[in-house]
Amino acid sequence: MPPWIEIAAQISASTGIPFVVEEISSIGGGCINQAQRIEGNGQRFFIKLNNAASLDMFEAEAAGLQEIRDSNALRVPEPVCWGKNDSRAWLVLEYVEMGKGSTRGAEALGAGLAAMHRRTSEKFGWKRDNTIGATPQINTYASRWVQFWRERRLGYQLQLARANGHGGRFQVLGEKLLAKLDSFFSEANPAASLLHGDLWSGNYSFDSEGQPVLFDPAVYYGDRETDIAMTELFGGFPAAFYAAYRESYPIDPGYDVRKNLYNLYHILNHLNLFGGGYRSQAEQMMGSLLAET
Repeated sequence: MPPWIEIAAQISASTGIPFVVEEISSIGGGCINQAQRIEGNGQRFFIKLNNAASLDMFEAEAAGLQEIRDSNALRVPEPVCWGKNDSRAWLVLEYVEMGKGSTRGAEALGAGLAAMHRRTSEKFGWKRDNTIGATPQINTYASRWVQFWRERRLGYQLQLARANGHGGRFQVLGEKLLAKLDSFFSEANPAASLLHGDLWSGNYSFDSEGQPVLFDPAVYYGDRETDIAMTELFGGFPAAFYAAYRESYPIDPGYDVRKNLYNLYHILNHLNLFGGGYRSQAEQMMGSLLAET
């Protein structure tokens, strides 16, 4: 059974306001965690539940949300508390009442993301590892972006794919691509920008006032083009979003090629998580990228 009494006690301790669970509602949409809304004493919270071994994942998510909050660029749910017992781990977040999007909201999302990307670090990576979906995401700092992308992103996913039985031509293409990564950055010197890290259409919405809200981040500091690339991967964001972003923070012309390099990371991750047709898609992407070198 979910540890509602323990969660309520922790909420009370964290907020300084007594809380007792009076109503529990399931919320759909997640494929990794159970999501619930709990209410009591006139308060509402959003809860993620998983097995006890997931506490580190929840701690990393809370830290990522706080990192974005500290940028004062876009709204994210405020982390309240997190913990575990012998069988369950949980993350308690501010409950945000969602509303409808609009052109103005999409523009605010684009301008806000541009502002968030202007928050930078001296090195690429982050202070802790986290997850991309259910896959570990290694964020050990590197001074060079190409090194970071080769070792912590594409190289790591290719190693996982090999362990999952994807060898042969697939790995040959991967090794060739890793060896030629520098050629994609001959005229680019990206800053280490604060990234959402998993910015597809399922990880943003709009609050009841129509303002954008980000959630489920996989935060690290890297090339801002990686966030923009992922917005195009599964159907794209509204045109007003891209127009507002580019007006606030113009994008380098080389992005049109590099976006496929960046989205390859997510396709490889989907291959490692779900298998299926993602192998052929990854091979096609690697072949196209090699043709650009």
